[in-house]
Amino acid sequence: MILPIYVYGAPVLREETQPVETNSEELQTLIDNMIETMHGAAGIGLAAPQVGRTERLFVVDLSPMLEDLEPEERAALPEQPMALINPEIVWEGEEDVAFEEGCLSIPDLRDEVIRPEQIRIRYQDRQFNTHELTVGSLLARVFQHEYDHLEGILFIDHLSAFRRRLLKRRLREMAQGNVEAEYPLALPTT
Repeated sequence: MILPIYVYGAPVLREETQPVETNSEELQTLIDNMIETMHGAAGIGLAAPQVGRTERLFVVDLSPMLEDLEPEERAALPEQPMALINPEIVWEGEEDVAFEEGCLSIPDLRDEVIRPEQIRIRYQDRQFNTHELTVGSLLARVFQHEYDHLEGILFIDHLSAFRRRLLKRRLREMAQGNVEAEYPLALPTT
């Protein structure tokens, strides 16, 4: 089932998430719905707060980007889609890179964000098996972006104060519900 994606200004996007303690049919349905929602919105990542939930969970699927990845990156890519439950970034590389990011909760707004090129992340998969992965490039970027959502952080929070001032009017309009997308939205209540 495709879920509506909460838009900038919705309080749930700023809430810190809660650890997932047990596996359940409800959790598995949520993961399936999040993957379907992400695919329906042509996204490559989606965090629980973006669908109005507070579980510490996000999903990722870089399959649509395979042609854009370097051959070694493609070969090292874990099976897609991925569900990351209770993720924790345990290490960040020293080299930072800039990359243009967007967000399904902030439609039609993209900007350059600087993040570590490599990270190591520990998480549980759908069967609650624990994994630790060291990743770089696009997968590291998507993991960090979605992880931020679990902390109540949006990609625009990484922008300079000057850049945020330039976007202020557009963000205010979005928070007032003046936004459209080609996927179902949950507009903020004002």
